[in-house]
Amino acid sequence: MSKKRILSGMRPTGKLHLGNLVGALNTWVKLQDEYECFYMVADWHALTSDYADTSELETNIIEMVIDWLSCGIDPQKSVIFRQSHVIEHAELFLLLSMIIPLSWLERCPTYKEQITEVKDKDLSTYGFLGYPVLQAADIIIYKADTVPVGEDQLPHLELTREIVRRFNNFYSYEGRKIFIEPQAYLSIAPRLPGIDGRKMSKSYNNYILISDNSELISQKVYQMYTDPQKIRVTDKGHPEGCVVFAFNSVYCDNYSEIKSDCYNGKIGCVECKKNLSKKINEILNPIRLKREEIIKNKDIITDILDKGQKKASEIAKKTMEEVRSAIKIK
Repeated sequence: MSKKRILSGMRPTGKLHLGNLVGALNTWVKLQDEYECFYMVADWHALTSDYADTSELETNIIEMVIDWLSCGIDPQKSVIFRQSHVIEHAELFLLLSMIIPLSWLERCPTYKEQITEVKDKDLSTYGFLGYPVLQAADIIIYKADTVPVGEDQLPHLELTREIVRRFNNFYSYEGRKIFIEPQAYLSIAPRLPGIDGRKMSKSYNNYILISDNSELISQKVYQMYTDPQKIRVTDKGHPEGCVVFAFNSVYCDNYSEIKSDCYNGKIGCVECKKNLSKKINEILNPIRLKREEIIKNKDIITDILDKGQKKASEIAKKTMEEVRSAIKIK
């Protein structure tokens, strides 16, 4: 019995942080043994918001793929490819855009949120508004059964399903539906905050990179926001509002004990940060070592992406033959 297919991707914005590792990469690694995985470097998606300066795009692509491989994404198990090198994505995006009502895109929660919150970039572009359509094309061109998502991404996936239903309502190939409605693989991973308590983001400069060395990680952990009411070790703490404890709940098996000790004034913030820093570094050490090996032979990145592109293109071309035939474009 053939494995079900998964499609997921990330925008290449440079080296990845712990939020990316906990929120996505750890899940991706686990899925490799259960599914036929396609992992996409979404460089066209990066242009929807970062179109004004593309000088770092190529470097960011390489850095991101290095992080993927370092964390356990295996090119022997997964298809790793670059979105812009499979041009069929653009063709399907164009054809889908012909049938999608504008109102579907305008009601997208992410679109509304980004337009309101992002002040340093002009997002009033067709590309940014049409982001969910390109995302749908990315998924359905491979007829992916499943897409790993967090709860905040469910509206995007539901829009993809609506697009599939609309397309299948208009067109068919040899009497059958071309596209399937992808299902969500809901990630239950906790969301790590930034060291200042806000969302971990490069925009806020409050992140810990997967590739940070041990000294830098310790420095960033010591900068973490903690309970302002816990001044002395013996003061009772409030771990539920503490950034350090949010990390403890992910990285420390004894987080329940840590929580109790904090509540009861048995552990101070400095000691807590020291223990957390040590634990994070223990977990990241194997990743750092693998990263160093990959950096010594960066040429393998191009080779991996080229091989992935060939596999992805083979499927995408076949899908587009069906689409063109269904629409009567030859």
